[in-house]
Amino acid sequence: MKIYSAAQIYEAINTTIEKNQITSNDLMEFAGTQVFNWFHTRMQGAQVPIHIYCGIGNNGGLGLVLGRQLLHHGYNVHVYVVNFSDKRTKDFLINYDRIKEFKIWPRLLSSGEEFPKMAKEDIIVDAIFGIGLNRETSDWVKDLIKYINASEAYTVSLDVPSGLYPNHAPEDKEAVIESNYTLTGQAPKLSFFLPETGVYMQQWEAIDVGLDQEYLQKTDTEVQLIDKFEVLPLYIPREKYAHKGTYGHSLIVGGSYGKMGAVTLASSACLRVGTGLITAYIPECGYAILQTSLPEAMVICDEREKHIAKIQYDIEPKAIGMGVGMGTDAATVKALKAFLKTNKNRLIVDADALNIFATNKTMLKSVPKGSILTPHPKELERLIGEWTDDFDKLEKAKAFAKKYDVILIIKGAHTITIYDNHLYINNTGNPGMATAGSGDVLTGMLTGLVSQEYDPIKAAIFGVYLHGKAGDLALSGLGYQALTASDIVAHIGAAYLDLFKEPEKPSAEAKK
Repeated sequence: MKIYSAAQIYEAINTTIEKNQITSNDLMEFAGTQVFNWFHTRMQGAQVPIHIYCGIGNNGGLGLVLGRQLLHHGYNVHVYVVNFSDKRTKDFLINYDRIKEFKIWPRLLSSGEEFPKMAKEDIIVDAIFGIGLNRETSDWVKDLIKYINASEAYTVSLDVPSGLYPNHAPEDKEAVIESNYTLTGQAPKLSFFLPETGVYMQQWEAIDVGLDQEYLQKTDTEVQLIDKFEVLPLYIPREKYAHKGTYGHSLIVGGSYGKMGAVTLASSACLRVGTGLITAYIPECGYAILQTSLPEAMVICDEREKHIAKIQYDIEPKAIGMGVGMGTDAATVKALKAFLKTNKNRLIVDADALNIFATNKTMLKSVPKGSILTPHPKELERLIGEWTDDFDKLEKAKAFAKKYDVILIIKGAHTITIYDNHLYINNTGNPGMATAGSGDVLTGMLTGLVSQEYDPIKAAIFGVYLHGKAGDLALSGLGYQALTASDIVAHIGAAYLDLFKEPEKPSAEAKK
C-alpha cells in the first residue's frame, strides 16, 4: 500500500476536483458520508453521547458533515467548534451553516471557557486538526487536548490524531490527541508507524474518501506499507527438477565462546527459508554444538578456540550472513578487515559485525554494493549517530544507505527497509518478537533468500515480512511473553503457506 505525503494528498484532492468537475465541498460531503457509514454500521442508532470537536479548517468541516448526518439519523450528538483563530476555510463555513438547519448551533470553545462535561462511556470525535497543521497549538487548545485525553472516553480521530504534523515530530508531546481509533483518508500516514508518533493511536483504518484512482495508482511514493498483497509477487516458486545446488550455498560467519546459539538460530532459519546448502564458519568451541543441534549444517572451524581470528574457506557461497554472536575481539576485527578486502559476495551484516563497522567506519567502504545491514536501534545509532526525532533518524538512515549503496533494515515494531531513498514499512510482527535471537533468525532468513537468487532489495522486503508473519503464527497458544526465537524458526514454513491461504468465508450463520 502506498503511503502518500501531505503534498501528494493535496494534489490528489485538486486532481479529483478538476477531473470530475466538482467542488471541494462535494468531495468533503462524500468523505463525511463515508465516515458516517463507518459509525452507523457499528452503532446502529445507539444513543451513546457523541462529542464532535471541530477545528475551523477542512478537518473541522469534515467533522460538521459527520455531525449533520448523525443528527439526521437521530443520534445523540454534541458539536463543538474549537475557535483557535479568526480564519475559517470556505468549506468549513458552508457546513457550519448547513448544520444549523437542524436547529443545532455548535458551541464555540474559546480561551478561558469551561470545557464540556463528558463521561468515560461517551464517544469523542477528534476533528480539530488534519494533516495541514503547520504550527504549535496555543496553550488553551493544548489544555483542551489534555482534557480530552484525560476523559477516558473512546476517541476516534479523523485523518490523523490532532497535533501530529505530517513531516516532523510534535514539539510538545502533551499537545497530541491519544486516539483509540483513527479513520484516515485513503491511506495511512508515515507517522502511524514510527515509535515516537505511532503511540498516539491504538488502531487505524484507511477509508475511501473519493480521491482519483488513476492519480493514486500512477503516483510514485517514497514510502510503502508492506503486507501480503505486496510480497506475493516477490515469491519464487520451487521447480520440480531442481536440486539442492539450485537454491544456493549459504555461509553464516559468527559465533564466539558462550554465543553459539546465535549461529545455530541463523543457520536453522537459513535452511527453513529454503537455502539448498548451509555452512557455518565458527570458532573451534562451537563445533560439537552445531553438529549436534543442527545435523543439516556443515561446519568449518577457525583455528582459534573461543573467537574467530581468520575467515578462510574453500566453498563458493551464494550469500554470506555474518556478525551473529561473533564478538568484537581485536583478532576478530582484524580478520573481518582482511576478509572484506578479498570478498566479492553480497553480505547480510548483523550484530557484532555492525558494531565493528561502527568503530571502524572505513571498513564500510569495502562492503559490497547491495549488501544488507540489519541494525537494531542502538546499533543504528552507532552507525549513523544520534538523531533528534524519528523523522531525523530516517533522513540520516537514507543518507547512510545512499552513501554506501547498501540496504538498511531498521528493526523495530514496524521494521523499515531503506534503499534508494525509498522506505518499505513492514506490517507483520508483534511485541513477543522483542526477544533474544529474533534478529539472528532474520539474518539467517535473509541469507537464505539471497542465496536462492532473490534480488537483495526483494529479499529484504520479503524476508522481513516472512519473519514477522512467522512470529505472528507462532504466537497462537503462547502469548507475547513466552514467544522465543526458536518458535519463529519453527513457523517459517507456516508463513510460506499463509501466502497462499485465502481469507475465510463467513459462515451462513454470520451472514444472517
